[in-house]
Amino acid sequence: MKKVGIREFRDHATRYLASGEVLAIERHGRPIGFYVPTAASRQETLAEALVRLQRTVEQVLADTGLDEEELSRLYDLNEPVPAHPRHPGREAASETHAAGR
Repeated sequence: MKKVGIREFRDHATRYLASGEVLAIERHGRPIGFYVPTAASRQETLAEALVRLQRTVEQVLADTGLDEEELSRLYDLNEPVPAHPRHPGREAASETHAAGR
């Protein structure tokens, strides 16, 4: 999945939308949304697009360490964006670092 800044996405939206590539759109390095094309081709069915969306969500969860609830909160405009998404192993490294002080 490619990461692009909001301005980059805005300035080159036509190119990105035509590419059919899944994008993580970020503002100041934090994800604010994802562009997931619904159809890479006219032959793709809605069911196939949903399977591809599910795979993409699973990959985002694996890459960020977020759980489904935390990911869904990113889309709730009434909730604050987390300062730092969790990453697998990061808590353990932080605890080790803090204990070593």
